[in-house]
Amino acid sequence: MEVYFLGTGTSQGIPVIGCTDEVCLSTDSKDKRLRVSIWVVDKDFSVVIDCGPDFRQQMLNSKCDRVDGILFTHEHADHTAGLDDIRPFYFNQGAISIYAQNRVLKNLEKRFDYIFTQDNKYPGAPSVLAFEVEPSKPFYVKNKTIIPIEVLHGKMPILGYRIDNFAYLTDVSFVEESQIEKLKGVKVLVINALRKEPHHSHFNLEEALEFVHLINPEKAYLSHISHHMGLHENVQKELPKNVILAFDNLTITV
Repeated sequence: MEVYFLGTGTSQGIPVIGCTDEVCLSTDSKDKRLRVSIWVVDKDFSVVIDCGPDFRQQMLNSKCDRVDGILFTHEHADHTAGLDDIRPFYFNQGAISIYAQNRVLKNLEKRFDYIFTQDNKYPGAPSVLAFEVEPSKPFYVKNKTIIPIEVLHGKMPILGYRIDNFAYLTDVSFVEESQIEKLKGVKVLVINALRKEPHHSHFNLEEALEFVHLINPEKAYLSHISHHMGLHENVQKELPKNVILAFDNLTITV
């Protein structure tokens, strides 16, 4: 199974519009980050987790030509605003399956009503097949079992996902013990690390590293990174050997 990091940045991306700090002005490609998302592919299985405003460019960069489903972690715009750009997949495949909590589906239906409507639907609009994800129940996409991991993003309950021995968590600020149990035996973990300073709704670097130590995967990748974290080259030197500061277009095998 391969995991392609489509984007590893926060809601503003890097560089941030109008910003002149050293990270935003960096010429290192590892310091240029689209909004956070991954593509997981294995034989006849191809899913994207989150569909933010950079979705079109991410699909072109990764050369992804088929999506069996889109898993949403939550409804914030940096994770959902690219939904309209599923149109080429819809034209080639038919209605695209999306998976999310009921609250998130209702939010998407309100914001993208022309996609969900069945009445007088515009011929060029895509269509979706919406599946509700219950945090306590695994579900299937093609031949893979997907295990939802419920976490807190500030006060908002959102979802991460485990697929085989891989787990993806983003925008996390707290994880209950019952959900930590679901992560036992994970070999590769992706976890958010916003910056070094504390934040009210995201793990900072110290908290992310503590969580990695708790889960004890073979490898961990840090994502959802802001320009306040610092230059990729410098931050990577500070990390344990089994922890990698992820970057856009990084591909790993699980």
